[in-house]
Amino acid sequence: MDERAALALLADGLPAAGDDAAVVGEQVLTTDMLHETTDFPAGTTRYTAGWRAVGASLSDVAAMGAEATAAVAVYAAPAFDSDELRTFVRGAQDVCAYVEAEYVGGDLDDHEEFTVATTALGATTDPVRRSGAEPGDALCVTGTLGRSGAAVRLFERGDHEWANDLFRFTPRVVPGLAISSSATAMIDSSDGLARSLHQLSEASDCGFAVETPLPIDDAVDDVTDDPADRRELGLFFGEDFELVFTTPADSLPGLRDVCGVPITRIGTVTDGSAVTLDGVDLPDRGYTHGEE
Repeated sequence: MDERAALALLADGLPAAGDDAAVVGEQVLTTDMLHETTDFPAGTTRYTAGWRAVGASLSDVAAMGAEATAAVAVYAAPAFDSDELRTFVRGAQDVCAYVEAEYVGGDLDDHEEFTVATTALGATTDPVRRSGAEPGDALCVTGTLGRSGAAVRLFERGDHEWANDLFRFTPRVVPGLAISSSATAMIDSSDGLARSLHQLSEASDCGFAVETPLPIDDAVDDVTDDPADRRELGLFFGEDFELVFTTPADSLPGLRDVCGVPITRIGTVTDGSAVTLDGVDLPDRGYTHGEE
């Protein structure tokens, strides 16, 4: 059973689940776990690990259109190295400071491999769900796609400095707040653009007509040799933590003025349930825990 099957199994007993973060009153709450073997390629610094792990949870807060307030982390490793531990915490503190949140500590544990579990808190009186997209809305994405996929290729090549730089993504908390004023549905692209679109489609009971060109990060061109590989990293690899959202088309100029990061319209919300790219069905494929 993979992650998606497990979530479906639990859905009836957890009716409040299904968005990027849980909503409790005016607070949003989310948690994530990352492992060395699956999430931190060889060459990932502890600073990058702290930034990226806490950033992943902050990205879920961003996807709800919420203000980030605080984060904690569980740091587990086979042994505690003082330099590694301090560096990890510095990365966690810095990513929180970047989005005007506070890193307030967590827990330490021993484990057979380096593992991090993070929790982030946020606040909003009007969370953006995945379920509000309407036919005719513009489909948009912040920033660029394929950045993390390019980083993994660079780690494999031994270009660790550039790879770490790409891995330290910026959680889109501030843009998410700006977008929330007009967004009808929103999700972060942690599972890849294609899978994120299918998740939005299911939640909003709609389809999407996506059109190229997509905003693929320039780094992807440095690590790929052909269009098929470029498409793979941009559409399916995931872990880019950009915001994928829908909004009335006439809201786009105003959002671009206040968002602070590039917004690209990549398509339109449609009736039905089909998710297409240039008129061809886009597979529901991306990163899933437990997938063989």
